[in-house]
Amino acid sequence: LLAAGLLAPKAGFVAWLGVAGGGWLMAGSLAWPIRRLRDRKGEGISRSETAMTLAHFGVGVFLVGVSLTGAISSEDILRMTPGDRVQLGGYEFQFEGTHTVEGPNYMADEGSFIVRRDGKVVTQMHPQKRRYAGGGQIMTEAAIDPGLTRDLYISLGEPLDDKGTAWAVRLYHKPFVRWIWLGALFMAAGGFLAAIDQRYWRRRARDEARDRAVPAT
Repeated sequence: LLAAGLLAPKAGFVAWLGVAGGGWLMAGSLAWPIRRLRDRKGEGISRSETAMTLAHFGVGVFLVGVSLTGAISSEDILRMTPGDRVQLGGYEFQFEGTHTVEGPNYMADEGSFIVRRDGKVVTQMHPQKRRYAGGGQIMTEAAIDPGLTRDLYISLGEPLDDKGTAWAVRLYHKPFVRWIWLGALFMAAGGFLAAIDQRYWRRRARDEARDRAVPAT
């Protein structure tokens, strides 16, 4: 709980419990194969044991991701004109304006944003508002800056003046959202390893052979 509180002091007690539980699962999942390897004096662990370790570790990663993403995510919808700056989730988003971009089958208004943290430029993001030529459909293409501990999203809404300089802008800061997908990948990898373990296939073959050998009554 102490580590969870230091990691996300504003998350709240329920999120801290989730992070603590996920951390406990991850630590236990790693400690078990280490102990097994030590007891077996370097003989290694089986494929099914590796699968179990990956699956349980993935559950822990998933739990941390869900707990923190739900508790400390932030978003804002606001009116921005070129030069405007806004703070969200410890990042500063500066709107530089829009320009027209021509795609293979669409025309788009593309926004330009500079993202800073502690005064240093982190990235530049370019969301688009696309108008497709086929049926005149208008689609929003959000800009995403992914990271291991957070994702940033920006999407353009509608222009709010006749000149097209003021725009409705939606900003998202999603901490640890990648951990949700990473945990699912660990669990899927564990399930795959368990499925291809030859011991299960041999056991199934023995069970089927025994069933065929038993005379029908």
